[in-house]
Formats: sequence, structure tokens, C-alpha cells
Amino acid sequence: MGVVPTHRHTRARWYRRPGGPWDGLTLDRMLAVAPTRRSLLVDGDWRLSSVELNHLTACVAGGLRAAGVRRRDAVAWQLPNCWQAVVLYRACWRLGAVATPVHNHAGPADVEAVLGQVGPRLAVDPTDLDALVAAPPLAPSFRPARPADPAVILFTSGSSGSPKAAIHTHRGLAHKARLMLDVHGLARKDAVLMPAPLAHVSGLLNGVLIPGASGMRTVLQARWDPDAALRLIEDERVSFMIGPPTFFVGLRDAPTFSPAAVKSLRLVSCGGAGVTADFVKDTADALGCRVKRTYGSTEAPTVATAHVDDGKKAGRRTDGRPTGEVELRIEPSSGELLVRGPEVFAGYTDPVRTGTAFARGGWFRTGDRGIIDDGGWLTITGRLKDLIIRGGENIATAEVEAVCEAHPVVRHAVAVGELDRRLGERVVVFVVLRPGAEPGSFDRDACRAWFEARGVARFKTPERVEVLENLPTLPAGKADREAVRRLV
Repeated sequence: MGVVPTHRHTRARWYRRPGGPWDGLTLDRMLAVAPTRRSLLVDGDWRLSSVELNHLTACVAGGLRAAGVRRRDAVAWQLPNCWQAVVLYRACWRLGAVATPVHNHAGPADVEAVLGQVGPRLAVDPTDLDALVAAPPLAPSFRPARPADPAVILFTSGSSGSPKAAIHTHRGLAHKARLMLDVHGLARKDAVLMPAPLAHVSGLLNGVLIPGASGMRTVLQARWDPDAALRLIEDERVSFMIGPPTFFVGLRDAPTFSPAAVKSLRLVSCGGAGVTADFVKDTADALGCRVKRTYGSTEAPTVATAHVDDGKKAGRRTDGRPTGEVELRIEPSSGELLVRGPEVFAGYTDPVRTGTAFARGGWFRTGDRGIIDDGGWLTITGRLKDLIIRGGENIATAEVEAVCEAHPVVRHAVAVGELDRRLGERVVVFVVLRPGAEPGSFDRDACRAWFEARGVARFKTPERVEVLENLPTLPAGKADREAVRRLV
């Protein structure tokens, strides 16, 4: 396929008017900061300045063009957090191509499923990178992209388990990046540590776009290690972090933790399951900095949080207030949160899914329940979708159950989340075995081996397996998920 389709669904047009803060900017232009020799990207022993980043971007863009990539073509890769991933993003935007990163821990089956939805013009193998970097550079004046063009495709799990490919535009992401500088109170002097995958919207926004828009430094971490993170925070004078609770619980509990190691930290923004008022207070006390809750998703990144002028306690009791021009409302009949604004994604690659994702008037259905108080502050109270959020990763219970039930000895399976202090939630599966199956034939080790053999990402693999004679059921005969959760 190669070329990303354009979707024309019934989105609200109020933010499409000319001259708004979201209008007229592509990501390549936004990232064109003043040349400096100061390190803007740190990846292990690699320290790249804006001059070096711009040169590498031009070379890789030239290599992609020589490989046949053109405007609106999708370019895919699967890499850990590394400088090459950042340069690939930038090179795609220089060409007007659509960056399509795949989670580094995705298994072969996951990769096949997500790329099958996109049909990229080019899938970059890590062995191809040297040749791309060595290509003749493409001039900065070569900028075919338009603000309304697709810039990125990001993958997220749906409640059915099959991945969804969400399309974000140049102007939507550029608007969001510049807006969050003001919301968080970030500036050129700041530095962010980024252990969250750059293939996630949080990693992309806070590790690539916000630093690129401000000239602040990004410190990449390919694999989460709390002790290594503490060293990086101290050595690189990291002032900002964002992510799920697992990162900050890990810092607090690390053997090498000391207040001196984190004295440069001034702001932590945290979202996901397990972010309670007590967690915020305890983490703020331990790290000696401001900690606040935040809410967003792949489709609608960071739409609510406490703002820089809201006071240190404002982000503790709720998930924040709307950012910028975004609108939030609660559907009366279901309690579902609906979102509308310039940062909301343009649609999925599947037009059918796009149509069902939006309510009349361009409101995106988040699938989360919430309440909004009289002051406009949002609190998420639960999910409509059957999802488990483990360490910031969305895991569809339907996918876990389908993999389990494909095993020869498993007749039925119900997956649920178990609250976990470090990860937010863990994956637990309750199974009923087929008649004649040996009791132990689908224990945790057998389950782990089965998921690995089927090419499923390890973070989706159940960490606890419970065998029951019968699953609790509702009167209609369906599994009673609430009763199963009570068993946990």
C-alpha cells in the first residue's frame, strides 16, 4: 500500500479555522531550533547537538528518498530508545513521510498484525541504518509536508485485542508540543529522562517533540533500570520526568536511592492505573519535587493535568484540568468521557473504526468513565473497555484470553488486572481446563512458554495463572468479570 489514506469524518471544524494556534506549522519546521553545540540528545556515550542532529536528519532523509520514500508514504521501524529512532522520526518529517514506529518489545505476531494495517513503503531494518546515515544529505529547504498531512501512526490495543493504528497530523502534534511547554512550565534549561518507549505517544511527545520545540535536552534510556536512572538523573541534571507509577516506585525503592541523586528533579507528571492521591504525596515527599497526575491516551495525548500556575497540591486529588483549547464532557447515560480538540488524532487507518470512535460533533469516545467537578477538574473513575494497564502498556483482556484458549488444554479463560504497587496492574488469568487435562498442564510456566511460542509480547503474558473448575457467570451465561475480579 505505502500511502496513508485520508479520512474525512465528521470532526468539529472550530479548530480548523485559519490563524489558530494549531495552524500553519509542520514538525520539521517546529524542530528547526537555532544551531548549537550544546548536547540536546544523550544516548549512552552518544551526545548529539542540534547541529549534529540536523546533519543526521538530512542524511537519513536523503537515504529514505533514495529508497523511494515520498510524501505521505509510511516508514516503519522497531527499535529501542536510541538516537537512531529520534533521527528516523525527524527524517520522515523532513520528507513528508509518515513515521510508523513499532514497540520494541512487540512479538512477531504483534508486528505482523500492526504492519498489516499500514503496508509501509519501507520497513527499516537496524542493519539498514548505517547506509541511510551515509547517504547524501537532503537540504533543509526540501519540505514537502503540509500542516494537515499525517505525520505519525501509533498503535494501541483495542478492547477486542486487535491493534488500532491511530493517525496524528503535523499541526496537531506541533500544537500539542508547544502547548505543553507552557502547561508544564518547561524551558531550554530543562532536561527530560525518557525510559518510556519512543513508539508510545508519551515517549514521542515528551522525548522528541517537546524537547525539540524548546531546545531542552533529552536523555534516553533503552531499558528501565532504576539504579541506572538515578545515575543519569544526577549526572545529566534531569529536571522533568513523565510516565506510569512503575518508574517512580522503582526510583524510590532502588538500593542506590538518595535525595542527593534526585535533587535536580523539579517536576514529575504521572498517569495510568495506581496514580492515587497517596501515591502522589508519597512520591513528592520521596523525590523532593512537584508530582502531579495527568490524563491522556494514544488518540488524545495529555488532555488534562495541573498547570504550572495551579499550585503544588492541585494535581493530587484529580487528574487535572483541560489543556489549551481541548474540551471535555461526560456522556450522561454511561459516564463516559468524551474529548474534542486540536490534539485529538485524525482517525484510524481503518475507516470503520474511525466512524465508531467519534460521536456526533467530532467528540472522541475515550472508553474511560470520569467526573468533572464545578471547577472543570477531571477525575477518571474507571474504564468501559476491558483493558489492563501494566507499566503504561495497554493490554486487551480479549487478546490474552484468545491466546490462552488456543492452548489445547484450556477451555475457557478470563483475564483481569491485579493492582500492583510498582506496575499499576499485573495480568492475571483464570482458566477452566478441558476434561481429562492434567492439573498443572497450564501453570504459569506453561502459559509463559505458550505465549512466547505464539510470538506475543512478554508484557502481555499472564504473571499469575489460576485454574478453576468453573468460572462465575452472569444469568445470560457470560463470564461474570466483576466476580472474577473479586477472586483476585
